[in-house]
Amino acid sequence: MEQIGLALHIAKSGRLIIQCKSKKVNGKNVFDQRGNKIAKVSEIIGPVKSPYVSAIPLNDKVKRVIGKKVYIK
Repeated sequence: MEQIGLALHIAKSGRLIIQCKSKKVNGKNVFDQRGNKIAKVSEIIGPVKSPYVSAIPLNDKVKRVIGKKVYIK
């Protein structure tokens, strides 16, 4: 698995906001450190040098990753 960044918070829209290190994440699934699928990347937002990712949660486990590193496969 490749680390993509840090899960920051859940937005009012219900989406997971991730501070992203990688730019090749659009449309990919997001996993926690145990390899559980938690979200799907919807869009990349913010400045090019330090983008953020808006991801659609796939289950209730997404709240457990706030403040932790998240990954893609």
